[in-house]
Amino acid sequence: MAKRKTKYVCQDCGYESAKWMGKCPGCHNWNTLVEEMEATGLKSRHNLGVSNQVVSQPEKITQIESQKEPRITTHMKEFNRVLGGGIVPGSLVLIGGDPGIGKSTLLLQISSQLADKQLSVLYISGEESTRQTKLRADRLGIKSDALYVLAETNLFNIAKHIEAVKPALVVIDSIQTIYREEVTSAPGSVSQVRESTGELMKIAKTNGIPIFIVGHVTKEGAIAGPRMLEHMVDAVLYFEGERHHTYRILRSVKNRFGSTHEMGIFEMKEMGLREVLNPSEIFLEERSQGAAGSTVVASMEGTRPVLVEIQALVSPSSFGNPRRMATGIDHNRVPLLMAVLEKRVGLMLQNQDAYIKVAGGVKLDEPAIDLAVAISIASSFRDQPTNPEDIFIGEVGLTGEIRRVSRIEQRVQEATKLGFKRIICSKRNLDGWTPPKNITVIGVNTVQEAMETGLAR
Repeated sequence: MAKRKTKYVCQDCGYESAKWMGKCPGCHNWNTLVEEMEATGLKSRHNLGVSNQVVSQPEKITQIESQKEPRITTHMKEFNRVLGGGIVPGSLVLIGGDPGIGKSTLLLQISSQLADKQLSVLYISGEESTRQTKLRADRLGIKSDALYVLAETNLFNIAKHIEAVKPALVVIDSIQTIYREEVTSAPGSVSQVRESTGELMKIAKTNGIPIFIVGHVTKEGAIAGPRMLEHMVDAVLYFEGERHHTYRILRSVKNRFGSTHEMGIFEMKEMGLREVLNPSEIFLEERSQGAAGSTVVASMEGTRPVLVEIQALVSPSSFGNPRRMATGIDHNRVPLLMAVLEKRVGLMLQNQDAYIKVAGGVKLDEPAIDLAVAISIASSFRDQPTNPEDIFIGEVGLTGEIRRVSRIEQRVQEATKLGFKRIICSKRNLDGWTPPKNITVIGVNTVQEAMETGLAR
């Protein structure tokens, strides 16, 4: 008989301790250590779909043949682009998002599209019965004999079904409900999630089957479970968006087979998710013309340029400490840019409240949005609107200079498609390329020059 002992495992970071502590030494969170049992003797492990194991041998890197991985494409171009061109066989992809955001709907639609190509798909639901999954499929109009639905949470049984069906794609919804019999802790615990993901990774790599797993998220928006879960998988996708709005954003934060920080836009309809091929037009369709405090920036989301409106509202403060609030950008950049405007341009903003918002619910984190944020703050403070046909691109330094940004040609091309007439950017971005004929690119060196060029008199 194997001896058992008790250990305490943090449910956020996976830290293990021999005794209970109120505060985890690993992640410094309170009341996250949970008691679990572990076997210290020999354990008999089931062979979960990994047969004929062969001891691998080291190879010289010059003797390894290079080959391009074939990809499985879906009908959703946005989904394919976020993954880097399609689904890679043998890949393990983790999708996280808030409850009710549409993760199961998206994966069921992807499964249906592959099943329509006569590729067998196994959809494993640990949270719903087969009848509940069928109700969602009827609402989405899914009818395909190549789509198999299974309600199971035992990982050993799941491996047996995968071996019997031999699908081209497996969907696990969700990883927090899957458990291994050899692990004594409850489903969703750190040990169960780690062990289950490890076995699924073996199945995917050994049999060349792509596996999508759904992960729950915490109140802070991070995927629940140990951070190791994100390190084990090949790609991590976040499905974001406000539940009360129809638009959803699929964002890639890790991808071993493509570019990170890719973004795909979807719209939730009655018949499921519909991809949005031109998100810039949607983000700008409700923009007010001639309003002070509104600017447009061309931001890069992965390999795609997206035009987004940045709004600013500056008003006198009623208290000793003025407020600085930001939605969609790092709130620490707002006081930094306001300090540059006050020191280098001479705007008295120390007694002004400032509220910054990125319209459309998009989150921007690249430095190229600095100039647009600074101009929108100055526009609201002076009550001078910007030209609605202008776009501001550039990073702002602490000395007030405008620095160059990457991929200026792609940003200008996207602005040209939507009918903008002027681009205001760093002078150093003008070298080495020729702008299109129907748009004017103006180079500036400082924030002062950008304000004199962009603000209406």
